[in-house]
Amino acid sequence: MRLNKEVFAIALSIMILSGCSSTDEKDSGLLDDVSAVDNEKDTSTSGYSDGSLLSGEEFGSNVTIDARGLGPEFSDPTNPLSKGVIYFMYDSSQVRQDFIPVIAAHSKYLQSHPSQHIILEGHADERGSREYNIALGEQRAKSIFRMMKMQGVNSNQLEIVSYGEEKPEAEGMDEASWQQNRRVEVDYQGR
Repeated sequence: MRLNKEVFAIALSIMILSGCSSTDEKDSGLLDDVSAVDNEKDTSTSGYSDGSLLSGEEFGSNVTIDARGLGPEFSDPTNPLSKGVIYFMYDSSQVRQDFIPVIAAHSKYLQSHPSQHIILEGHADERGSREYNIALGEQRAKSIFRMMKMQGVNSNQLEIVSYGEEKPEAEGMDEASWQQNRRVEVDYQGR
């Protein structure tokens, strides 16, 4: 039953996002068959279909690429790639709807940069047992892993680790702090 709700939420977000998209059907869905995506993916761009996420070669030689091989799109606050943290609701591994475009942007980037590798670091707030929070952090990271795979990212580019409650972003004992701790961090490892 829970899986059906997750699939429904993903399908609903696809319909919403595809209404704003100018790409054809094979690029717009989160639920495309992985083999179909592998056979049909367009490698002419390195991000969005409008070319707004470009690789280092396309920028020219005067562009600064950081030590991990990431270009300036990762420091542009208007670009979804600049968001390296995905947040979750309390006691849930379902991705919040407002972060689906962020996952889609990272997925497209990874597809067009096959030498890049990321670690999906799952976290939880301090409520619950240590063991439960480790499992919840892992489930959160796996949710993003599955979404990225469905969008055509090679599983060799993805790694999962869970820290549970062990590495909080915020130390407070209130809802605002707990919200910051319910997250998955997308950590690029470089080339």
